Amino acid sequence: MEPEVTRLATYLASLGVADLTHTDRTYLAHSIGVYRGLKKWKCGEDICRAGFFHSIYGTEQFQDFALPLGRRAELRSFIGEQAETIVFANCFMDRDTLDAQIGKPFGPYTLSHRVTGHAISLSKAEFDDLVCVHLCDRLETLPRSRNWDYRRAAYRQMAERLGGVALADYRSVLALEPRKRFQNVGSSGIRWATRWVATLGRRIFD
Repeated sequence: MEPEVTRLATYLASLGVADLTHTDRTYLAHSIGVYRGLKKWKCGEDICRAGFFHSIYGTEQFQDFALPLGRRAELRSFIGEQAETIVFANCFMDRDTLDAQIGKPFGPYTLSHRVTGHAISLSKAEFDDLVCVHLCDRLETLPRSRNWDYRRAAYRQMAERLGGVALADYRSVLALEPRKRFQNVGSSGIRWATRWVATLGRRIFD
């Protein structure tokens, strides 16, 4: 394990949540997966650390653990101000307010705090970092969660906004989605369906 991953993992273990179940993996394994995914995307170390702790305060969907906000300064000191800013935004944003701004080319960007309703203001660079972390988290879990349709259009927009390796990884993961049943019926199934519809039509109109 990389020295920095070991350092981050040790902190997570000290909170007693490393073995928490998260989409058929441990919370620690998922966190490492997001960190390494961002490394693959050539993100800076601050963003990779943000990816490791992306849900540490809890999120809209993940509520099994939340580091108390009274320890926010501690986390900020441990992973850096830039990383913690992205972590905070990822944890507390109303996701609809993120989705509504993915196509916006320039900042500032204003998200809504899902608890207080207050504004979370981000620069363009911070917004793009948040999109990186949020999408990488999604792609790490999707092959296991298989909730393919959850915010499908928004995640596609994120991948297209980032481009490069992130977009390639998005396409690779989405390629794992099982094809719809009607796409697998084959030519014989199509012929059977055509005959069935024709027969039903005759019965209705005869």
